[in-house]
Formats: sequence, structure tokens, C-alpha cells
Amino acid sequence: MNPLLLTDGYKLDHRRQYPDGTTLVYSNWTPRRSRLEGVDEVVFFGLQYFIKKYILEDFERYFFQQPKEKVIAAYARRINNYLGPNQVGTEHIEALHDLGYIPMVFKALPEGASVPLRVPVFTIYNTKPEFFWLTNYFETLLSAVVWLPCTSATIAKQYRKILDGYANDTSSQSGFVDWQGHDFSMRGMAGIEAGLTSAAAHLLSFTGTDTIPAVDFLETYYNADSGRELVGGSVAATEHSVMCMGTTDGEFETFRRLVTEIYPAGIISIVSDTWDLWRVLTDYLPRLKKEISDRNGKVVIRPDSGDPVDILCGNPRSEHENERKGVIALLWEVFGGVVNEKGYRELAPCIGAIYGDSITLDRAVAICERLKQNGYASTNVVLGIGSFTYQYNTRDTFGFAMKATYGEVNGSGREIYKDPVTDDGTKRSAKGLIKIVRDHDQYKMIDQVSWAEEATGELQEVFRDGKLLIDWTLQQIRDRVRK
Repeated sequence: MNPLLLTDGYKLDHRRQYPDGTTLVYSNWTPRRSRLEGVDEVVFFGLQYFIKKYILEDFERYFFQQPKEKVIAAYARRINNYLGPNQVGTEHIEALHDLGYIPMVFKALPEGASVPLRVPVFTIYNTKPEFFWLTNYFETLLSAVVWLPCTSATIAKQYRKILDGYANDTSSQSGFVDWQGHDFSMRGMAGIEAGLTSAAAHLLSFTGTDTIPAVDFLETYYNADSGRELVGGSVAATEHSVMCMGTTDGEFETFRRLVTEIYPAGIISIVSDTWDLWRVLTDYLPRLKKEISDRNGKVVIRPDSGDPVDILCGNPRSEHENERKGVIALLWEVFGGVVNEKGYRELAPCIGAIYGDSITLDRAVAICERLKQNGYASTNVVLGIGSFTYQYNTRDTFGFAMKATYGEVNGSGREIYKDPVTDDGTKRSAKGLIKIVRDHDQYKMIDQVSWAEEATGELQEVFRDGKLLIDWTLQQIRDRVRK
């Protein structure tokens, strides 16, 4: 598809609505509010993908490299059928095709940076006066592509903070946190691009993922090198269809075959609540203790139903002893482990647990806290983070918006802004040109600056007139996120 059609319909004729003599539109993209309690900074991620995928790939392939007559005819057909009789015209589209590149500047903060609310993460403006209309024409496409990876990167960092904090308090294996948050979200995301960009954002804070193409995504758009760094990985694992096919009567044999014949070494994750989780923990595992203990690897038990806090850590309100103990305590009774120097129990290396259903930030805290209270290290469990976490969001989760704050008409600059009297202040925009500075190691916006001031500060040109100027690597971005 011609990427110029990847926009909202009302954008099509804004070119004629700007004042006569308009030659420049300068806009910014900013997180304006947070709907997540305690989160007041956003991790910036995804603009480099947008530039490479849409400007340098799609515009080249589906617009500039196509015959002009074909592009213009298709554009005119779509607009005329869509709007009916109109005066939008095609001359500006023809002129862009003749130019042969996107005449824009993107200035951005470094990807992976944590940016306070109401501080712009990038600005955009046109470099040729006749293409002033292009700046905000890009708003729809930019917003649709970039808000999700920023949002998922921010949420993943919150999980990382939680898991790091409890590992520091209770565990001797703080490095295990790289694997402790595992992305299970792809099947529940709103399409493949959402799955890829979100999963890539998850991998800024963790290395565990079941979204295989996220690794290719980061290699393609963020210079990841799987030969030199661990981009993302997973382990062998079963699903309910596998366990069901072994039948109820044959469930023990399924477990035995998995840990002794199919996977005699390495890590194997076995979904364990197809029928009776407590029977698995108190009957099958004790009978397989020697085989599991003698393996060169780890068997990971995966419950998948119920309240994950109670299932993993025990439900003190239950009438049943096994349910009061929970998965981790029952595994300890069978396999034991060590008490680390911090005074918390760590399961034997041959056994572990993962819970991959209904995990939220609050539940991650609750699981780690209850394990701590029960005397267990937080790293005894892996948490699967799914689409409820990464897809149950909108652009308004962090109030992302692109707003024009400066323009030039007939050679004169205009500082422009919006501040609706009926709003609570969320939609109040900056005014004029923008400069971002570092103040006590935190980004701060200064608006209403001159062009000379705008040229300084923390915003860096990452794209100008068809050329990518800065090409961040995954490792650079991870370093910023995890600093």
C-alpha cells in the first residue's frame, strides 16, 4: 500500500486549511499522563523501527520506486471514492514523488531513555517549504506504530524493577532475573506488528521470550547480533494438548517419558494442571525424584489455572493442606535445596516453577512478597507475562500525542499551542520551538526557545531528508533501560 494512505481521512485536505503562505510546521510527540500508578516516566522505543520500516523501506518500495502515473492514479482513485467530489488534488503528491525522498527532520532523545511525563521524546518538521503539510500528515502513522513499543518497554521495565528488587533482597542468583520475566503475549496481541514491537520492547529488560520473530525484528531494525549477544531465548515446553493426548491414566507415564527419554538433559517446562496439579506435586514428582535429581538440567513445573499468588505461594484460607502449602513449598518438600546467605530457601537446581497466566504488576509484587514472607527466594519462580499486560493498553495509557507548537507563515515564525478551557490540563501543549536539557540527571523541557537554542540540548537529529543519521544498537538501548 502507498504509505501516504496510512493516515486518518481528515488529514487529506489540511494542506489547504493552513494559512496561505505556510512554509513550516514543527511538531512534537509527548507522553502527557500515566494511568499506571507510580509510573511517571516512559521508556522511549520504536522510532528507529518506524523510520527504517516505513520511511526507508515502504516509502521507497511502494511510492518512490513505483511509476508516478501508477501511484497518482491509485491515490486519486482512493481519495475521490472516499471523499466524493473534492479539491484535495494530487499536485502535492506528484511533487513529493518527483523529489524522491521524505523532506523531514526527526530529532529524538536516545532510544531506551526513561523520559518524564510531559517531556517530548522526539520532534519533527519539514525541510522544504512546499512540504509543510507533510509534518502532521505523518501523525496517524507515527502514533499507530510507536505508542505500543514505548508502552510495553515502560511496563517491562516496571516488572524488571520489581523482580530485581526482590532478587536483591532474597536471592543469590540476581542474574537469573534476565530470564525471570518471560514474554508469552504474541497470540493475544492485536496483529503481528503489535506482537513484534511489544515483544522487542520486552527484550529491552529481559531475555526470555516465546515470540521468536522478535529476535529477527531486533536484528533487522536494531543491529542486534545473535552471534555475540543473547537477544532472546526460551526452553522446550509442553502444552495441554500434549498432556491430554497422553490421557488421564497415562499422565504419570507422560511425565516419566518427558524427563527420562525425550529430554534426558537440559530444561523442560511441563504444564502440570491439566487435571490435578496437587497429584503431580505429591505423587508423580516424588516417584520421579531420582530421575529428576540425576538429570543434567532442570524440570520446570507449570501450573496454569487459578489465582497465581495462592497457587505458587499457598492459600492460607484453604481447607486442603496441599493448597495451603502451594507449589514452591511442595517442591521444597520433595527436592529440597539450600538456604542462601540472605536466609532464604532456594530450590535444588534440578527443579523450578513457572506461572504464565494472569500475571500483572500487582500480582508479581504479591507473589514475590509472599514468597519472601514464607522464607523463599523470589527467583524460585519464573513469571510468564502475557497479552493482558502488553495488549490491554491504549495510546492513552501514557497519553501519547503529537502536537504542532511552531510554524512559519510568510517568513514569520508563530509560536502556537493548545490549552482547552474544558480540559484538566492534560491536553495543554508546549509552545513554540523546544529544547530538552538534563537537569539533575533527568530530562526537562524548555519551550519558546530560538532556533539557535533548539539546535542545542539533548534532542539529536536521527533522520534528515531521506537519510538515517543515528543507528542505535540493541545493546546501547538495553544499557540505557537497565542503568
